[in-house]
This record gives sequence, C-alpha cells and structure tokens, in this order.
Amino acid sequence: MTQEPEYKTQEQRIKHLESEVLEYIRKEKELNEQLKLLEYSHLRRTLSLMRINEELRREIKKHARAHEKLEQVTRRLRERAKELKCLYDISSLRAGTSFSLDDILQEVVDFIPPATEYPEITCARIKFNRYEFKTKNFKDTKWKLSQEIMVNNERIGTLELCYLKEKHKLDKEPFHKEVKNLISAIAESIAQIVELDWAEIEFRKHRNHVEKLIRNSSSNIAESQ
Repeated sequence: MTQEPEYKTQEQRIKHLESEVLEYIRKEKELNEQLKLLEYSHLRRTLSLMRINEELRREIKKHARAHEKLEQVTRRLRERAKELKCLYDISSLRAGTSFSLDDILQEVVDFIPPATEYPEITCARIKFNRYEFKTKNFKDTKWKLSQEIMVNNERIGTLELCYLKEKHKLDKEPFHKEVKNLISAIAESIAQIVELDWAEIEFRKHRNHVEKLIRNSSSNIAESQ
C-alpha cells in the first residue's frame, strides 16, 4: 500500500520536471530567435549603408568635372563612411566580446564623437536606469540632441549628443538630418543590446533552475529505490 503513494509522488515529480524542461527548451528557442534577429538587423543596416556608399560613389563619378560639387560629395562620403564604421562597430560589440553591459555601453558612447562631423566639439551621454555613461569631455550644453531608448515600447533610457560650442550660426537647427539619423540608429542598436542582455540573464536563470530540478529529482529517485 505504501508503494502506490510513493509511485504517484515520483510520477508527479517527473511530470513537473518534464514541464520545466519544455519551458527551458522554449526559452532557449526564443533566445536563439533574438540572436538571429540581432544578426539580421546588423546585416540589414550594413547592407543599407553600403548601398548609400555606392550611391555616393556613383554621384562622385557623375559630377567629376564639377570640382566644387565633387568636394561636397567627397565630404559627404567621408561622413557616411564614419557613420557606417560607428554603427558596424556597435553592432559587433555584443557578438564579439565578453564584456559586461556597462562596459559595452561605455564603448558605445565613446564611438559617437568620432562618427560626427565635428568630433572635436562633440560629446555624448547615455542615461540608463540610475546610471550614466559619458565621454570624458561631456558637458550638458544648450546645443543638445536627445533620443529615447525604447524596449518593448517602454522608455529605458536616453541617448544625448551635445556640441561644446555653437555651430551653424545661420541655421535655426544646429543638428543636420544625418546626425539625427545616426543618433536614432545608435539608440536602436543600444535597445537591441540591452534587450538581448536581459534575455540572456533570464535564460541563464531558467537553465540553472532546470539543472537544479534535475539534480534534485535524480537524488529523490535514487533515495526511493
């Protein structure tokens, strides 16, 4: 008579373990899908910027006889190439290093000034939760461009770019469209990096939980035999 309750208890434990293992497999699949999405986004942005570069190269050839126009296009090409390198380096950070999220965010913010038109007067800051990551020369000035960092339609932080002195005195808007597009793309990359980091943390927690259940179940089965 005592064997039947013990058998039912072991059966319940096995069913619970099966359920946890299935949940572990599901989370592993979700994490792999997020990794694939990040890789695809990286590739898509790289290809998009490569197409822009190709268009600018064709424009250079088209206006080769107009020296002034050629210099303008060449300057634009150099700026786009700097932006491409910045975005590529940021996209490569998460896949290519074992740094902590704090280290990665500091790397990201340091990549920004060299990618702008005026790196010598540009500084940047990432505000994330209660923390700040900023360039060594950061100063909060009135010439500031801000972009929210969004994950799952929720604001998790802000990316800020500031000029240390005024530029474009004749313009009402100190920041060109290209700078705004760059900051928007970087904010999107930061959101993807943070989201993936959070997913990996949850995955590791669940994996540890499942491994603990397996060890406990193995011990209980061994003791009951």
